[in-house]
Amino acid sequence: MPDGSLLVNEAKAADPSSGAGSGSDRTAHAHGGPLTRRWTEQRWLLDNTIRSVGMDWDQPRSIYLSVPCGPEANADFAAIRQRITKLADASPAFEAVARRREAKAQAAEQNQDLVTARENYFMASIHWAAAQWPIDENNEPNRFYNGRKRECYAKYARLADHHVEAAWIPLPGGKSLPAWLHLPPGYRGGRIPVVVSLPGMDSFKEIGVAMYGDRWLSRGMAVLALDGPGQYESPVLDIYFSMPAWIATGTAAVDWLLARAEIDPDRIGLAGNSFGSFFGTIAAAHEPRIRAVAVSAVCHEPGFHTIFEEASPTFKIRFMYMSGITDEARFDEFRKGMTWEGHAQKIRAPYLCVAGEFDELSPLEHTERLMKALAGPKRLVVYQDSRHSVGNVPAANLGPFPPILAADWMAASLAGTSFPSEKWYVEASGRIVKTPL
Repeated sequence: MPDGSLLVNEAKAADPSSGAGSGSDRTAHAHGGPLTRRWTEQRWLLDNTIRSVGMDWDQPRSIYLSVPCGPEANADFAAIRQRITKLADASPAFEAVARRREAKAQAAEQNQDLVTARENYFMASIHWAAAQWPIDENNEPNRFYNGRKRECYAKYARLADHHVEAAWIPLPGGKSLPAWLHLPPGYRGGRIPVVVSLPGMDSFKEIGVAMYGDRWLSRGMAVLALDGPGQYESPVLDIYFSMPAWIATGTAAVDWLLARAEIDPDRIGLAGNSFGSFFGTIAAAHEPRIRAVAVSAVCHEPGFHTIFEEASPTFKIRFMYMSGITDEARFDEFRKGMTWEGHAQKIRAPYLCVAGEFDELSPLEHTERLMKALAGPKRLVVYQDSRHSVGNVPAANLGPFPPILAADWMAASLAGTSFPSEKWYVEASGRIVKTPL
């Protein structure tokens, strides 16, 4: 468990009306995080782009944040989309909605409307976490938002319709990764399969399990939703990205899970989305007790030139924060060592990869090379016309729904079902063209 001094003053964190983390505080705070040439030169262009196309300019953030919350959150995100017209609007917009949801949760709990309370605590935690995203340093607003997020999610966990508990995964060196362990609704004992869920660069463990109807839990699998080294809450705890840290993470997670009486040691899977597809590949390469790996919305380009030098400048500055590096030249040298090459060849577990045909953040050719390098059975599913966030194209609407395809594959793989190594090309009509891989 991390030291409590890593959070803001407890009295402020306990009071949702506190001014801590307010927009005025952020404006007055001198920037202490990383800076890049493109961030400095193109900030005007970034804000103009957001003003023109909205908060989802770089990825469908408002969609993937809202889905785990259920339909009641749709109005929240409609209002947030209207309010965010430049990057500086993001934290205040999410903070305002988080405060409103947290107040509703507290009122419902006092009235003993516990279902309403848990739903609003869950939504509040998601909004508090989303408010953290634009902040690329461990300043007071970031720590404040993180504290509110954890507080609200812990209250949701206490009232949830299934067992949820805070987990801390020890790493070599004495620090522990933050996680939440979920058991399926109605769990009554015995050993069950589990999925280690890894978010992407701009997402977080709290959205790894939906409030209701979760794809993993509904198939009888437990979930360890984890922020790995460098991911979201971890940098707030001074746990930064490095290749050695991720090499250690798979083993650390499995060791922790094997100490749990609920977990079947022979049915441990791993799922990673976006940058989690890279992190998960590295983790699984060095932990043979992970028996199945499913990744989607891929980040597989060695060195990651495209996402850091050609896409939105927010990606690079965010990952520099995740790495604990503020100097751009130093980071450019550092990222040369970020590669699956020499690691993926060690994976012998079944491996599913779900990708967009025209991924603008990680060209598909790098994923195709990775798939060839894998030593075990593998399936590459490519959706016609899709970009990085696989979906919102006819192929995904008419063909297999990507998240459900991954969940069904994971459940079957952990149950021992074998598959031929194939490439699936999902056409716009929904038809699947299968070829040997």
